[in-house]
Amino acid sequence: MCFFNGEAMQAAYEEKSMAREIHRIVHESPALTGALAGISIRSARTGELVYEHDAEIRMRPASNMKLLTAAAALEILGEDHVFQTELYIKGVQVANVLQGNVYLKGKGDPTLLEKDFDGLAKELKQQHITYVHGDLIGDDTWYDDEHYSPDIVRSDEQEYYGAAISALNAAPDEEYDTGTVLLEISPGKRTGKKAIVAMQPQTDYVKVINKAKTVPADGKKKIKVERDHDRNVMTITGTIPEHSVTTREYMAVVDPTGYALRVFEQSMKKQGIKVSGERKQGKTPAQAKRIATHESMTLPQLLVPFMKLSNNSHAEVLVKEMGKVLNGKGSWEDGLEIAESKLNLMGMDMESVMMRDGSGISQVNLISANELTNLLYVAQDKTWFPSYLNALPVAAVKDKMIGGTLGNRMEQTAAAGNVRAKTGTISATSTLSGYVTTKSGEGIIFSILLNNFVEDKGIRDIQDKIAVWLAEQENLLKSER
Repeated sequence: MCFFNGEAMQAAYEEKSMAREIHRIVHESPALTGALAGISIRSARTGELVYEHDAEIRMRPASNMKLLTAAAALEILGEDHVFQTELYIKGVQVANVLQGNVYLKGKGDPTLLEKDFDGLAKELKQQHITYVHGDLIGDDTWYDDEHYSPDIVRSDEQEYYGAAISALNAAPDEEYDTGTVLLEISPGKRTGKKAIVAMQPQTDYVKVINKAKTVPADGKKKIKVERDHDRNVMTITGTIPEHSVTTREYMAVVDPTGYALRVFEQSMKKQGIKVSGERKQGKTPAQAKRIATHESMTLPQLLVPFMKLSNNSHAEVLVKEMGKVLNGKGSWEDGLEIAESKLNLMGMDMESVMMRDGSGISQVNLISANELTNLLYVAQDKTWFPSYLNALPVAAVKDKMIGGTLGNRMEQTAAAGNVRAKTGTISATSTLSGYVTTKSGEGIIFSILLNNFVEDKGIRDIQDKIAVWLAEQENLLKSER
């Protein structure tokens, strides 16, 4: 193991141009002093390792863990997999009155939008029901009742990336941050007035306390949103200058099942359907009549927002779904066990990997750079590989659903529109793993895991410089043999 403290890298690599260049890139950055770097580079054609540095050392992958989750999901669930949301009724209907209950049963769909609930409400209206003399019940029993992955910290539970996981959920827009609401904060009409706040979807399930003030145009923009830990009360504080652009904040809700049920009830109201009883959670009885089913996009389509935007909730839903489909149990324990087993069969050494969740948010996850490049190599032979590759962010492409988290990186370089790779960021961790084609057309697989740095300034530049250098080379693999 080598720390970047000014010492030369292993002498065996010193004579090779790739080793010399990568050494120069990492050595010139003070951000890596005392830090760890695991770097693995392979031929995409043969899988041969052509460069490695501390590449067998297990490190925190952050969202590079999603590379494992996506591969396992494609292998286990298949490209035709969709998530269903079902609507049931149970009771006796007399004219337009249902003497009984309405059940909304979730089966994990992380992409449900307000318009989808509107569609289900229309299906209910088509049954000529305008009054429910009974209860509206949300059924989230498709998965277990553990809503947070094992190592998530309390402070992350209010954040969009730490949202609770449920089989019945709602997302505010087509970025599909499920289990969240979107708060859009704009300046008031003039200085001294409260900021203007809009919420998507508009729901009384969340209470917003607006303490943010409008300040002069040359004032400081500093908006903060906090949610009470165990209540759906969100407080907005700070200042926003006149004429400034809208601030968008995604905030996770407490009890996503209740949230989805409330959004559906609002959709029912749009159709003129009233409910006299309670709004609660429960299990759909076997005797209930299914009257509508909404299907999500297919798994390859879902992988685009999942991987491009690095959506943590999608990762954890996929873990639970793998457990449910193969083992009948929608839990993290079962899903991770099944994922690890399948990844082993694909050729990974999962005995050397610590996989604690599907998203990489856990600080306990561990994997080596060599295992990540190994996965990216073996994935190429899978029938689902085009979907996998398509889901990866593309360097320097501004369209979010193409460039994703790499949209503003490696611009105007040989890596632009070329590098397809998964980013990863948690505290003291930054990672980048994926594919690049050299100037002479050679396919390269790389993984760069940077851990234990104190300041993150310049950290991503190290990754980008390595990727760009690879993209610029001619006859790289030939010269390295």
